[in-house]
Amino acid sequence: MVDYAELADLAESLFEASDDDDELLAEKLDTVDGETRRALLSSDLLNAYQVFYYCFREAPDELARERLQLHAASDLARGIVIDEVDIYDVIFSLEDGEPVLLITDGENTLARFEGEQAYGDMVRYLDESL
Repeated sequence: MVDYAELADLAESLFEASDDDDELLAEKLDTVDGETRRALLSSDLLNAYQVFYYCFREAPDELARERLQLHAASDLARGIVIDEVDIYDVIFSLEDGEPVLLITDGENTLARFEGEQAYGDMVRYLDESL
């Protein structure tokens, strides 16, 4: 178990070293041991956008980015709506430390994408299917 104070110090040093550069922060997170990285990615010390960028190494559109920036990474346990397409919500979450994107109407899941390729797969799916 990672001590919260140590985690907060680590987060602060990562932010200083990356100087608000998303790509550099993701690279710095890669150097952190797995247990500590998982703790950071599910904490209140990062925002959900920083986790999204870390997972997929690309930025979503501006609206999704703003939505993610307003949420702590810890909110990803419940999922965050990052977009609406027709009657569907696109939800980003972390399950067991892995990124998941769902397309759902609120009751039924139309599509589910997992892993580091999930964002690209979801974009292709939306382009082809909806």
